[in-house]
Amino acid sequence: MRGTRVRLLAVSLAVLLVLCVLSLAIGTRFVPPNDVLPALFGHGAGDIEALIWGVRLPRTLLALLVGAALGLAGAVMQALTRNPLGDPGLLGISAGAAFGIVVAVAALGVTSLYGYLGAAFVGAAIASAVVYVLGSAGRGGATPVKLALAGVAITALLTSLTSGLTLVYPEALNRYRFWAAGSLAGQDSGVVVRALPFLLVGIVLALAMAGALNSLSLGDDVAVALGRRVRLVRVQGVVAITLLTGVAVAVVGPIVFLGLVVPHVARAVTGPDQRWLMPFAMVLAPVLLLAADIVGRVIARPGETEVGIVVAFVGAPFFIALVRRRRLAEL
Repeated sequence: MRGTRVRLLAVSLAVLLVLCVLSLAIGTRFVPPNDVLPALFGHGAGDIEALIWGVRLPRTLLALLVGAALGLAGAVMQALTRNPLGDPGLLGISAGAAFGIVVAVAALGVTSLYGYLGAAFVGAAIASAVVYVLGSAGRGGATPVKLALAGVAITALLTSLTSGLTLVYPEALNRYRFWAAGSLAGQDSGVVVRALPFLLVGIVLALAMAGALNSLSLGDDVAVALGRRVRLVRVQGVVAITLLTGVAVAVVGPIVFLGLVVPHVARAVTGPDQRWLMPFAMVLAPVLLLAADIVGRVIARPGETEVGIVVAFVGAPFFIALVRRRRLAEL
């Protein structure tokens, strides 16, 4: 079984590498794949180098980072809440980021890209903290059900507040509509550099708790008997999900269904062991995100369709099929 997993992971990485080359080659102007590598190493034509380094390479790197972050966050969320329908947005992170951007534009007059990123991340962090405090109240502490219910409640509240502000402040609505579509376009290397430290911390925190999540899947009592500090594991999980999802959503907007779909695909390949599921999710999510981004550039040339819309077309049928399968299993 281990050998099979290693081979499948190697195949997934090879597919990801091919998609990276295609992402650098395909766009309004097509760059032949055999010209991509010379341009990356400074041996290509000047205009091709400028296109690759200035536009397509940051976009591709961003897709790799955001995809890995959302796939890993989805795996942690589903394991932490023991909910196969769990999504990184379940803790109110996406709604908090949206509310942060709208408040920054409407109340503070923020107009810079980095101002939007900071506001979105702060909003996401505050929302997840409030969800955890509410989910921890009462007997039993932060149980999966209480966290999920608190997340749904906070998401509904923040979504209503965001809608109200966008009706009053048209400039906030314009920015929110662009961000909410979910797009990798228009980002430079500076965004990648600023997002990278936060994402790396989130990745390290998430991967470090793989064994604890395996224990937690057996139930809280069994996890305690195995020496796990359940409350600390949940705090670490919430922090990791907030960092991974908050930064990713702040940069590219809410990419719906990515964190829901990919862990299920990885689980079908590796089984429930988080030590394998997490690395697979970190590879398969960028595969899906890059493929969707490339399709979005091709189907609407010379323009493009936002990657969030393309991923939604893939994720929505998968979500419906998953819900139907669970309902049939319960009958």
